[in-house]
Amino acid sequence: MVAALVDAFRTPAYPRSMVEGQRVYLDHAATTPLDARVLDAMLPYLRDVWGNPSSIYLEGREARKALEAARRTVAECLGARPNDIVFTSGGSESDNAAIRGAAFASLRRGRHVVTSAIEHHAVLHTVEQLEREGFSATYLPVDGEGFVDLQALRRALRPDTTVVSIMYANNEVGTVEPIADLVRVVKEFDRHIVFHTDAVQAAGALDLDVDRLGVDMLSLAAHKIYGPKGVGALYIRPRTPFIGQVLGGSQERNRRAGTEDVAGALGLATALSLAVEEQEARSDHLHHLRDYLWRHLPQRLAGVRLTGATDLTRRLPNSFSCCIEGLEGEAVLIQLDLNGIAASSGSACTTGSLEPSHVLIAMSVPVDVARGSLRITLGKDNTRTEIDYLLEKLPAIVEKLRALAPARR
Repeated sequence: MVAALVDAFRTPAYPRSMVEGQRVYLDHAATTPLDARVLDAMLPYLRDVWGNPSSIYLEGREARKALEAARRTVAECLGARPNDIVFTSGGSESDNAAIRGAAFASLRRGRHVVTSAIEHHAVLHTVEQLEREGFSATYLPVDGEGFVDLQALRRALRPDTTVVSIMYANNEVGTVEPIADLVRVVKEFDRHIVFHTDAVQAAGALDLDVDRLGVDMLSLAAHKIYGPKGVGALYIRPRTPFIGQVLGGSQERNRRAGTEDVAGALGLATALSLAVEEQEARSDHLHHLRDYLWRHLPQRLAGVRLTGATDLTRRLPNSFSCCIEGLEGEAVLIQLDLNGIAASSGSACTTGSLEPSHVLIAMSVPVDVARGSLRITLGKDNTRTEIDYLLEKLPAIVEKLRALAPARR
C-alpha cells in the first residue's frame, strides 16, 4: 500500500547528466546526503534499542545511555559540557528556542533584541513575532559583501537590550561573520546580554569552540553535515537565562519537552564528530573546487556578478554565489535540473517565493539583478569533473535563455 502511494506521487525522472551516469548535486547548503557511517551508527537505535529514554526499566536505561553518549560527543565537538546541550528537531527550532527562550527569561531587564538583516528566516520571523508580542527590535544593516559592521552593532545596543542574534555564516552567500569580535562588542557594553549565533551552515567548516567564539547560545542542524533530517542541537552556556518553549515534560533538563529521538541524536553526534575530524581535508577539497569554479565561470559567461565576500578566506569553503544579469534565477535552475544538475537560487526555505532574496537586497544588490541569483554549494563528494560539466552546461543554458528574452538583455 505504502509503496503504491510512493510510486503514484513519484516525481518523473529527469535526464541524468553525463557525469558517470549520475546527477550532479550542487545544493549542499539546502541539505546533504546521509553519510553511510552515520546511518550505520543510527540503525541499531532504530531497530533494536527503541526504549523511551525517560523510562526507568532496562529498555529505557539502554536508550538513555545512548542518548547521553551522543550528548557528550556533541559537547566535546563544541568545547562544552554535556549538560549544556539540548537536542531539538533542527536548526529552525534551535533558533526559535534560543531567541524566545532568552528574551522571555530576561523580561525584567528589557524587551529589545538585535539581529542582522541577512539572517535565516528562522531568526527573522522569530524576531518579528517578538515585535508583535511587545518587544522592539533592531535589524543591523550589512555592507555589499554581507558583513555586519562592528560600529553599527555598538550603536544599536541599548540599556534594555537582552538578546543579540547574528549568524556565523550566511546560508545564501557564504559570508563568515567575525563572531568573536561581535561578541566582544556586546559583552563590553553589557555582559548580561545573551549572544546567540546560528551556526547551522558553519558546522563542519569553521571553528565551533564556544569559548573561543564567546557565544552564549549556538544552533546546529544534523542534515547540513551529512546527518539525518529532523534533528538538531542548541548549546546553552551555564547561567544563561532561558525558558523552554516546548512544554509537556521534563526532558532535556526541563528545557525542551518531548521524547528524545535517540537515533537522531546519535546521527547528529556521529555526523558532527566526523565533520570535525575531517574538517581540514574536506575544506581543502572544497576550496579547490570552489576556487576553480570562481576563476572559470566569469571567463566563460558574460554578465555574472559574484556575491558575498570577495576575500575567499572570509566565506565558507564550499560556497559560490552570483547573479546572472538579464535572467530569472528560476529559469536557469529549471534548465540546470533538466540537464541533471541540482542547484539553488537562495535559501531552500523560501522556494516558491516570487520576491528577490532578502539577503541580496540587504547587500544593496539591485532588485532586477537579485532576481537572477544562483547559489552553488559544494559537498565533500563533488568532483572536478562535475564542476567541468557545470561549466560546460551553464553558459549554453544562459545563452539560450537570453536569446528567448532579448528585451531583458
